[in-house]
Amino acid sequence: MPASANVPAARVVVGAEVLSANSFAALAGKRVGLIANQTSLVGGANLADLLRAAPGLTLAAIYAPEHGFRGTTEAGARVGNTLDAKTGVPVYSLYGRSRKPTPAMLKGIDVLLFDVQDIGARFYTYISTLGLAMQAAAAAHIPFIVLDRPNPLGGDYVAGFGLEPSLTSFVGQYPIPIVHGLTVGELARMIKGEAWLEGLAPLQLEVVRVENWQRGMRWPETQLSWVATSPNIPTFESALLYPGIGFVGEMNVNEGRGTARPFTQFGAPWIKTPRLLARLAAQPMAGIRCEAAQYVPKSIEGVAQHPRFLGQEVNGVRLIVTDPARVEPLEIGMHVLAALAAEARAAGQRRLIANVAMFHALAGSKRLHRLLLAGDDGSAIVAAWRGEVEAFRARRAKYLLY
Repeated sequence: MPASANVPAARVVVGAEVLSANSFAALAGKRVGLIANQTSLVGGANLADLLRAAPGLTLAAIYAPEHGFRGTTEAGARVGNTLDAKTGVPVYSLYGRSRKPTPAMLKGIDVLLFDVQDIGARFYTYISTLGLAMQAAAAAHIPFIVLDRPNPLGGDYVAGFGLEPSLTSFVGQYPIPIVHGLTVGELARMIKGEAWLEGLAPLQLEVVRVENWQRGMRWPETQLSWVATSPNIPTFESALLYPGIGFVGEMNVNEGRGTARPFTQFGAPWIKTPRLLARLAAQPMAGIRCEAAQYVPKSIEGVAQHPRFLGQEVNGVRLIVTDPARVEPLEIGMHVLAALAAEARAAGQRRLIANVAMFHALAGSKRLHRLLLAGDDGSAIVAAWRGEVEAFRARRAKYLLY
């Protein structure tokens, strides 16, 4: 039964809060390993700090995904091992020499926790870290507990090409659509249940569920504060548009890196903004407004040291979110890509994609590139993945928790 219009919905309670509210009883007497970052909050406190202070258990190790434990390392930059100054606990990098916990890192660990806020896109690397950590825990016979968090894009929205096996990588580890509509807990269940990684059959997997979350909710409805999930996802609007505008960064276009508005604007010196706006105005892009933008990408330490067109004025478009519930970010991205491809041809740009290999890796398929080169519009691209999305929806059904 829907809540009364006069009664606000209850705030979403994340898995880490549920565990904390029970005084970490499930961890009594154990040496705990924690995969976490700056998003691993219970109220205003990091879960690592609470575990370190909790009686009856030992926080023995912290494992940091891409961007580091405190989330201050730029995308793609290696993260080193260190000692956390606040807790005194060793922090092992899962984005350095090794992408998963080694036997040495897990020595003496009784249970491994995962508490990282994902944003719902296949190429956001935290979910790759999730699966590889599960694999390491299974090999070491260590129970694995996922402290679940909401999918900011909601659980109903699914879109994009499935992953072609030949394009498997750290930004595309599972045969799922680009936008999967799962929480990390649900995805962990599916990774294990579908045997997408070797050796997971004996894994003792538990998910501490989110409370008060419904699949139709997007982040603003959770009543949770947004914490930058990585240096270039400072706001929910950046997270919302990232699945589509993330592709723009692999074109000869700046995707807002080097500004305060990553993934909510894009531009290049060769773009004729009025013409591009006219192309976009003809496309079905609900929930956003497009307006002209001019900006100069700057070097921002720890965020974007070398953004495309550094120090040059670029012409482009700013995307203003007017109704988050109606936004279909990947579809918007495809309309933008098709419009940019047309604009590039009109401007005599010979090179459409700056990094073809990475573009293929993000798409998980070479079809997107082929469709853009053929001049297909965004609607044709979206139609090309619909069958795969429906098949995935049916496959994922038994793993859903909410």
